[in-house]
Amino acid sequence: MSHHDWAAKWAVYSPDKIALKEYETQRTFTYAVLNRLGNRLAHQLSYAYGIRRGDRVAVLAENCLEYVLLFVAAQKTGCILVPINYRLSSPEIDYLLQDAEPALVIHEDKFGKLLEPSVTYQNTKQTWALEALRIFCNPTILLPEDQHFTNNSIADSDPAFILYTSGTTGFPKGALYTHQMLFWNSINTAMSLIINSESRTVNCMPPFHTGGWNVLLTPFLHHGAYTCLMKKFEAPTVLQLLQEEGVTLFMGVPTMLKMMADEPAFEVAKFPNLLYIIVGGEPMPIPLIEKWDARQVPIRQGYGMTEVGPNLTSLHQRDAIRKKGSIGRSNFYVDIRIVDEHGQDLPPGLPGELLLHGPMVTSGYWRNPEATAKAIKDGWFYTGDMVRQDDEGYLYVVDRIKNMFISGGENVYPAEVERVLLSHPDVAEAAVIGVPDAKWGEVGKAFVVCRTTQRNTQDLQQHCRQHLAAYKVPKYVEFLDALPKNDTGKINRILLKDSTLER
Repeated sequence: MSHHDWAAKWAVYSPDKIALKEYETQRTFTYAVLNRLGNRLAHQLSYAYGIRRGDRVAVLAENCLEYVLLFVAAQKTGCILVPINYRLSSPEIDYLLQDAEPALVIHEDKFGKLLEPSVTYQNTKQTWALEALRIFCNPTILLPEDQHFTNNSIADSDPAFILYTSGTTGFPKGALYTHQMLFWNSINTAMSLIINSESRTVNCMPPFHTGGWNVLLTPFLHHGAYTCLMKKFEAPTVLQLLQEEGVTLFMGVPTMLKMMADEPAFEVAKFPNLLYIIVGGEPMPIPLIEKWDARQVPIRQGYGMTEVGPNLTSLHQRDAIRKKGSIGRSNFYVDIRIVDEHGQDLPPGLPGELLLHGPMVTSGYWRNPEATAKAIKDGWFYTGDMVRQDDEGYLYVVDRIKNMFISGGENVYPAEVERVLLSHPDVAEAAVIGVPDAKWGEVGKAFVVCRTTQRNTQDLQQHCRQHLAAYKVPKYVEFLDALPKNDTGKINRILLKDSTLER
């Protein structure tokens, strides 16, 4: 039995314990069923589809029991799961498929229209409808293949996932998420939080994010805990499930917690088992922390990255008010440095770039040695985030060196949006920044210089919708005669942001 095969271990220790529940269908898998069907799926991938260690299996689907079965099969076979973001446009999805070169694409019928225009998908030799996979993995049927699968030899450094993140060049990068990262992220998470075989959670984070897999789901699978899967976040439903499911830990972004707190039922809700809520993606406003605290639910904020961890720092709930604005201190097996532009370590109080080191650091980016060399130097991952550390060792994010902003918990990279804007025939120059928004935290604002007198905000937004996910489309468009530049000719984004704040 491989030490990477968590389902097989828990099938021995706690065979009848429910590992997963699918909220929408109320279907459940015990750990014994999870392992049995994982064996069946591993046989099918290996012998029917010829999937070998290192082959990519792209998946376009919402949270479901079968998606987790694919993860179990990946731990047995060594294949690499490539979760595809179903919120992306068809051209964006085609780019990811072209880059990953999957040996097999699995997708739900509802996302078929996103794949139809993809030349790469049409040229993919093997596809499998998730609905057919679901029938194949019917737990009421017993097959000889269920009993045993001889696991492939998997190295700790082998990738379990390729997780795509938008890049500052405007093109996504595939972060290699290894089996070693899975293990050490689980250990770091359990040592920072309270996770054991009695832990319970609701997971409504999308499966194309590291948050959907690695903030709580994979640590819970590693520790033999219970997860209720939801296909999407719905504030009243999640609020109800936090109580009915006896949830001990929950992870969300501030926008989700605000929507739940705004529900009328929140004022009488009781959460006797909920130890705390883990918040990531963006800082949580103090009034919202206090609102949850009034319902006896502490808030633990943290910091994470797809390429590292992702669970890297944690602010203990007792410090939520005293250290407001902090992302806490680094988790147990996470080494940090804060350096200046010359790579020299800085003392507390001075802002510098956050560097991370440890067994939870990615081995690099898929087929992108240039990006890998830029991000990882002498084993240290350069985050691109400016932070400072106080005298007690608490970290504060000062600014993002990269121009990324976060909208509703989703990373938005201006270069990607600008590339689409510049493809419009009327656009000569474009710059995008994040501006405050009451609902989403931040939204995009585009500054555009036109080639003609045509200045149509709706036309540009529609052009973006055809090529980008909805959350990346700028909410605001401002037309300028010229973009402000610095002495080197680069766009002065600070001036653009300052001019927006002054209004």
